[in-house]
Amino acid sequence: MIGILSISALVAIAGVSFINLSPQFGGKPSELSLKKMNNSPNFKEGIFINKEKTLQSTGFKWQTIPQFFTNGNNKVPNFEIPVETHKKSDFISDNNQSKITWFGHSAALVEMEGLTIFIDPMLGEVAAPHPMLGSKRFNKVHPISIDSLPIIDVVLISHDHYDHLDYGSILKLKEKVKQFYVPLGIKAHLTEWGVSEEKITEFDWWENINYKGVEFVSTPARHFSGRGFTRNNTLWCSWVLKSESNSIFFSGDSGYGNHFKEIGEKYGPFDFSMMECGQYNEQWAQIHMTPEETIQASIDVQTKLMMPIHWGAFKLALHEWTDPIERSSKKAIELNVKMATPKVGETIVLNGGKFPSEKWWIQ
Repeated sequence: MIGILSISALVAIAGVSFINLSPQFGGKPSELSLKKMNNSPNFKEGIFINKEKTLQSTGFKWQTIPQFFTNGNNKVPNFEIPVETHKKSDFISDNNQSKITWFGHSAALVEMEGLTIFIDPMLGEVAAPHPMLGSKRFNKVHPISIDSLPIIDVVLISHDHYDHLDYGSILKLKEKVKQFYVPLGIKAHLTEWGVSEEKITEFDWWENINYKGVEFVSTPARHFSGRGFTRNNTLWCSWVLKSESNSIFFSGDSGYGNHFKEIGEKYGPFDFSMMECGQYNEQWAQIHMTPEETIQASIDVQTKLMMPIHWGAFKLALHEWTDPIERSSKKAIELNVKMATPKVGETIVLNGGKFPSEKWWIQ
């Protein structure tokens, strides 16, 4: 008994030490950031809250725990998924056509009004604070390495979870980036990792900025946040990108909710939207959408063309890895929603013409 208690104590000490001493867990907000957080209508009693009552757990099932540690039941691909690769010059264009290149999961490189915008640039191998704590990325190569990327005008972050805000990726990217636009509280993580404070702007919901002809608006999402032991000490959001030529919506991580219609009414219709579709489960039904809810949310935001994201890169739930795209494809046909299905690395050009629709996940 004493031996078991001793081992348990050592494990607990090691865990606490790892979180307190490892830089990937980020930093604590400055006085200026804390003042802005405390003034936010979305910050109550020391934590951020959703617009709608939201449960992070909707019926946890202990018997499912072992399933998270296996790859059976088609939870990961049994073949090497296709990836279209690029060189730096592919992302340096003189024309003003808006383009979106999917990097897998929720990472996307957007070219708009001459700007290069990287959204949730998580290019790490594992969506976890340590390689031993998560399953590996499905694709073995990236569309382009971080070292080969051109200068990035703006990096947008939706929230601080490891599959969206990656310590290693930020370290490699930070010298290439002119501006970081992030939800409240996340500035502390970036400055802890060596990003210059002058490069970072924090946003509450509905706050906006115009940068070289593109309006960036931080809009609501229905989710949560947290690294380490703490939760909801930073804000989460979706993003609107709007210019004279095009309008784009990025959902971030979100359960289905009334905020989609509100965003559509304020900023729609959108030419293109990237909508969360994956890593759902009945045990956390209010913080992630089912594929059918994803299609309805696309209708709510009034988008002309949508692309499912948050799938095709990591095993973070218990569904088959193709379940998100199969179910959303079926619902999109049923509700007459145009849906793009690019391969990882495939570029979508917003010119009103053709868009990727190949069922590349079928082998």
